[in-house]
Amino acid sequence: MARSRRRYLRTLILGLLAMAALVWGAVDSFDIPPERIWDMFLMTLVVVAALVLAAAATAALWIGIRRLSARD
Repeated sequence: MARSRRRYLRTLILGLLAMAALVWGAVDSFDIPPERIWDMFLMTLVVVAALVLAAAATAALWIGIRRLSARD
């Protein structure tokens, strides 16, 4: 395995473990119910999906306007 690939995988795994430690700390130390964390995670996914769709719509509109203006 290439050195850059190992470094990428190590960073990915360490990042996931750090995130799991933060979630565990929130549940254990601050008594946040796991259901609340799942709700926040799902809401984050919804917001990210909405942002991606808004960006795609904006790009499509921009490209459409450029094509229409190029016809003149």
